[in-house]
Amino acid sequence: METYLQTTKDVYKKAAENPDIGLCCTTTPVWQLPGLQIPKKMLDMNYGCGSTVNPRDLVNNPKVLYVGVGGGMELLQFTYFSRQTAGVIGLDVVDEMLEASAKNFKEAEELNSWFKSEYVDLRKGDALDLPVEDSYVDVAAQNCLFNIFTKDDLKKALTEMFRVLKPHGRLVLSDPVCEQEMPENLQNDERLRALCLSGALPLKDYIKMITDIGFGTIEVRAKRAYRILSSKHYDTSENIFIESVEVCAIKDPMPEDGPCVFTGKTAIYYGENEYFDDKKGHVLMQNQPLAICDKTATALAKLNREDIFISDSTYFYDGGGCC
Repeated sequence: METYLQTTKDVYKKAAENPDIGLCCTTTPVWQLPGLQIPKKMLDMNYGCGSTVNPRDLVNNPKVLYVGVGGGMELLQFTYFSRQTAGVIGLDVVDEMLEASAKNFKEAEELNSWFKSEYVDLRKGDALDLPVEDSYVDVAAQNCLFNIFTKDDLKKALTEMFRVLKPHGRLVLSDPVCEQEMPENLQNDERLRALCLSGALPLKDYIKMITDIGFGTIEVRAKRAYRILSSKHYDTSENIFIESVEVCAIKDPMPEDGPCVFTGKTAIYYGENEYFDDKKGHVLMQNQPLAICDKTATALAKLNREDIFISDSTYFYDGGGCC
């Protein structure tokens, strides 16, 4: 095992034995769902930087894989939508984290009459070699784990998630990203990497790694300020600004002209006709906003029309649109 992975295991072993509320700090509010009560210890062990739970992904009683169980909070949230024995698989390499999560589920049973621990299948396993069969799950998710990996290991982890997803299945990720160049000394700091900080990639590079695996549709659902690596506290000559993103990668066939990446851009046609048709599958009704992928935004911009407005990326996209 590479030494940085052992360092990561050590960090999260301690976090399992003694919950560390400040280890990660999600800026996404915890889902409040009718009839769902989350044990306090689960909340204390919410070691993520966002959320991977979205009801839009979780229709028709899906099979879910969640890698890196933490205290089990998101596993519990997933079971809310998948109330079947072993409907949600929770995977971790840290024995202590699996044990802590199992205990938390027993408390969750006392708080939630609908919940049974058997809804969650806790497994010891590695994200780089998932103990899950091909095309088995509808949704695969990870929260603030994959940014720990080096690029080679990240490629392995993404490839494994792609393998276990059914066609049109969804990979939901929450990770830190950084548009500045991360200093090499910080990248090589194993503890900072384990703390989900110095492995952060630029969003464009992060998305390219996902699409290179074969995911045909990408949705950037949220992007928020996350951390500052200050020169006062870290070995860096300038402050490093880190954001967290929530991304959904869909195992759709890859379009001939490349992936559809939605970053929250919108097109509005305001010409004299009832609609504008670009003859490529995109119809803009007069003065009605249409969410468009970045590829379509580029194509429309090249038309140089004065009656089509194209917004900047908001990085908050939640469905609908041109593709």
